[in-house]
Amino acid sequence: VQLQASGGGLVQPGGSLRLSCAASGSRFSINTMGWYRQAPGKQRELVARIYSDGSTNYVDFVKGRFTISRDNAENTVSLQMNNLKPEDTAVYYCNALPPWGINYWGKGTLVTVSS
Repeated sequence: VQLQASGGGLVQPGGSLRLSCAASGSRFSINTMGWYRQAPGKQRELVARIYSDGSTNYVDFVKGRFTISRDNAENTVSLQMNNLKPEDTAVYYCNALPPWGINYWGKGTLVTVSS
C-alpha cells in the first residue's frame, strides 16, 4: 500500500485546513484508514480513524473540530480540520490498516497553526 498525503500548511488560529491522502496498491475499501500526528518532541498519536463500513472515531481533543471521510471510488481519505489551535501544530501522517494487520504509513504533511 502506498500513501501520499497533501494539504498541510500554515494557518492562523481558528482557521481551517483539509488534508488528503491518496492510496494505491491494494483494495482501498477494505482498509481501516487513519490520520495520526506527531508534534515536536512528542510521540505519534492517533487523531481520527475511519473503518471500512464508514464508521469513525476521534480522539477527544479533536472531537467537534475535525472530520474524517473517505471516498472509496477515488481511493482517498481526507481530514477536514476546523477551528485549528496552536497545539494542533504537528506533522500529520496518513495510515492504512488492511485486514491482515500490517500498518502502512505515508510521508507526513506539516500543519503549522500560528499567528
